[in-house]
Amino acid sequence: MTPICTAGGSQATEFVVRLSSTPRGARLARRLAEQQLAAWDIPYGSGTARTVALVTAELASNAITHGRLPGRDFRLVLGLLPHAVRIEVTDTRPERQLPNPALTFPDGTAGRGLLLVDAYADRWGCAAHDAYTKTVWAEVVSGLSCELS
Repeated sequence: MTPICTAGGSQATEFVVRLSSTPRGARLARRLAEQQLAAWDIPYGSGTARTVALVTAELASNAITHGRLPGRDFRLVLGLLPHAVRIEVTDTRPERQLPNPALTFPDGTAGRGLLLVDAYADRWGCAAHDAYTKTVWAEVVSGLSCELS
């Protein structure tokens, strides 16, 4: 990704971190997303920050639940685009394609994460990179804009 402009006008690049494929790693992904948004001058508790945190938590949770291989981490990438925040979560199970988010059981206690992602993200999708990894990504329009210099 090319350098991008933050709300304050300074140059920034994407935020990338590897996290353990555990519930703790998923919680940490959400907290790190909140901290990175604050560093990009997106206020904590704003609509954008809450939405990005929720989408990050759901994608990370899916990675540790459905994309986990013992001993393998997942990768979180956040990118500040001129009008959106992009969230990417890469796991190590490319053969596990995404289910249709509309196919959940009404009485079930799980299976609604992608429904939330679909409802809150402005765009989202999945891409298998190779025989070892896939990335589920989402974009949340931030309402912030900046001039690239």
